[in-house]
Amino acid sequence: MYYLSISDSPIDVNALYQKLKDPQYGGIVTFIGTVRQWTGNIETRFIDYSAYHPMAERQLEKLAAPIEAKGARVVIAHRTGHLELTDEAVFVGVAAAHRGDAFRWCEYLIDTLKKEVPIWKKETDTDAVRWGD
Repeated sequence: MYYLSISDSPIDVNALYQKLKDPQYGGIVTFIGTVRQWTGNIETRFIDYSAYHPMAERQLEKLAAPIEAKGARVVIAHRTGHLELTDEAVFVGVAAAHRGDAFRWCEYLIDTLKKEVPIWKKETDTDAVRWGD
């Protein structure tokens, strides 16, 4: 069964990885997104994430359920609140029988999450405050 979380609490990467381990799976792929300092010439100081939790949780379920119906396991955790440089902002993990499926589904989940799930990023840079990517 998938595990989904949107929380102000720090992401425990090891605990989430442990949720993916199972003898039936031969491939586990994870993506961990952290707060980076530089985006081109823009220097980030910190990021604040916010979410509309009920809708975001429903969207995550819509993403995870079809992949789990194919026999995989999905773990997604997104952080909200104030994050400093190098803090983990998102964890996406997929365990599948074969690595190809795990890679493909993990990439699909993070790409789709960023486009469709109502989680907003307020980035405070050294020269401005920006919303979104």
